[in-house]
This record gives sequence, structure tokens and C-alpha cells, in this order.
Amino acid sequence: MLLFVVAGTLIAGLAGLFLLEVVVDGVLQDPFARFFVWAARTLFGQSEYEALELYRQAIRGNKQAFLTAGMLVLMLAAFYLAMGRFTRWLEEIRLALRRVVEEQDAPVRLPRELSPLQEDLDALQRQMKQREDAARESEQRKQDLVAFLAHDLKTPLTSVVGYLTLLRDEPGLDAAQRAKFTGIALDKAERLEELLGEFFDITRMDLDSGAGERHPIQLSMLLEQLSDEFYPLFAEKELECTVEIQHHLVVLGDPDKLARVFDNVLRNAVSYSTPGGRVEVRARKVERQAEIVVRNEGLEIPEGELANIFHKFYRLDAARSTRTGGAGLGLAIAKEIVELHGGAIRAESNGRFTSFVITLPLFEED
Repeated sequence: MLLFVVAGTLIAGLAGLFLLEVVVDGVLQDPFARFFVWAARTLFGQSEYEALELYRQAIRGNKQAFLTAGMLVLMLAAFYLAMGRFTRWLEEIRLALRRVVEEQDAPVRLPRELSPLQEDLDALQRQMKQREDAARESEQRKQDLVAFLAHDLKTPLTSVVGYLTLLRDEPGLDAAQRAKFTGIALDKAERLEELLGEFFDITRMDLDSGAGERHPIQLSMLLEQLSDEFYPLFAEKELECTVEIQHHLVVLGDPDKLARVFDNVLRNAVSYSTPGGRVEVRARKVERQAEIVVRNEGLEIPEGELANIFHKFYRLDAARSTRTGGAGLGLAIAKEIVELHGGAIRAESNGRFTSFVITLPLFEED
């Protein structure tokens, strides 16, 4: 639009110069003067002398005023045309913004002069569409989680109520039967506690965005200790666990939260390992980071699910039929904690082995 106004101003200036140099003082001066005298004599009945005197006073004496007025008229006309185009552009931008907000699938079309703005609106439209799809997907995951929790909570709760009712209503049960039924009820109650614990943990992670109080942590010792603590679970599923941990791996972080990360990943490895399979825990220094790999032999994670398994309200269908599948929040919790510590976590699967790779910045003392 600025160029349009500048062009109008230049045209007005050139038109003024043309009138001055060509019409008033140039080659058209005599024809214009004769036409003026003829019009004054014919239309107004003036004598030739009176017509010439009127030409001298009205035209020759005020030529600068006429030129200035003419230029102002031309400039106002150019400004009017420019403002008209600017107003049309504003209306087209308003309609385009409405389409972006209300009809996110409708393409944005603007004049060629507004192509940079059209590109920005296209990018904004794509971002809004992506956010809407993500919000819809997240809401669907929440609904699925509620359904999963309702299913998973109902089954052990029904068993707890059933066995406790049996213990209350059957006084004739012998000690062995009472011990058996009590053990089953306790096992189901612990299952309920695990499910509720995961759900409340992810809720707390949403409310607490900090990584906690950070201290230098001997990662090597932490991983070795956790691997030893998992020995009963490995033995229960007849799993072979191999540990290869480089010494003196030190990271800065919250020890409780990082322990929760590795605990969740190891539990996931146990849950999805084939009985009699192998679990590997490896840790090493890679440049300025500690790389921890937990690898298990067992159920494959489909390639399309590898990125989704870390979402807060996502879990594989297989988790629903697994005793230790949990509510599908353990990996989401792990991802939250790792990212709060400046690290990253990803999953890899080749059909036989599934690996969870965690990277954390190494702590370097000054």
C-alpha cells in the first residue's frame, strides 16, 4: 500500500509538471489560451479584450494555485484508492482469520501482496489443527484410562469383597483355608494399591513441575542396588538378569525420583518378558551423558506404538490382561521425571528384544 501511495504522489507530481510545462507554459499554451478566449466570448458574451484579460488574471495569475489544487486532488484520489485497497485487505484478513478459527480445514486465500501473511495463517491453522487433534486424542486416552481403571479396579475389589465375605460367613473353615483366602484377599488389595498409586503419582507429577532437590548421585550404585532388589521378581518369572554398569557414573538429580524411573522401567521389563527370558541392564558414559539401557526378551512393542507408550493416558491393550501391567502410567511418570532432569527416554524393539534407552547429563565437579 505504501508503494501505491508513493506511486500516486509521483503521478500527481508528473501531472502537475505536465500541466505547467505543456498546457500553461508549453506547446499547448496558445491553443489552450485561444480555446479559453473563444469559450469566454461564446458562452459569456465577452469581448476579445475582456476574455484575454480574464485569461491573464484567472489562469496566468493563478497558475501555481491551480497546479497545487490539481496535485492535491490527484494525491487525494491516490490516497482514496490506496485506502480502498487497504480496507479490502483488512476485510479479507478478517474473513481468513474467521476461517482459521471456525473452519480449520478451509484453505486460506489472500491476495498475492499478502502472501507472507497467508503463509503465517497457514502455519497457524496447522498448529491449531494439531493441538485440537492432540487435545481430542488426550481426552480419548483419559476416557480409555477411566474405563481401564474401572475394569482393573473392579476385578480385584470383587475378589477382596468375596473372600472377606467368605471368611466372615464360613466359621467352619480350617486354618489352612483361612490362610489361603486371606492371602488371596491381601494380594488383590495390594493390586488395588498399585493401581491407585500409579494414578496418584501421575497426578502429582502434573501438579509438581520441579525436579525436586538435586544432589550428585552415584548412578552405578543406584542401578546395582535396584537390580538386586528385583531379584525376587526375576526369580518368580525365571528371568536371567545380566548387569553391565560402568563405574563412577555421577548425575545431578533427585535420588528418589530417579529411582522411581528405573523402578518403573524394570517393572515394565519384567511384565513384558517371556518366562525364562533375559533382562539386561547396561550403563555407560557417552560423551557428556550417562546412557542407561534396560533390555528385555519377550513381547514385542509394535513400531507404531513405540512413541505412544510414554503418553500419560496411553497403554498397550496387552497391559490389561497382565497382572503387573498397572494402569499404563509407569512409563509416562518415567518420561516426566527424566525430562525434568534434562534427559530423554526412548523405546526400541526389533521383534525379539525391547530396549528402553535413558540418557541423563553427567555431573562434572568444578
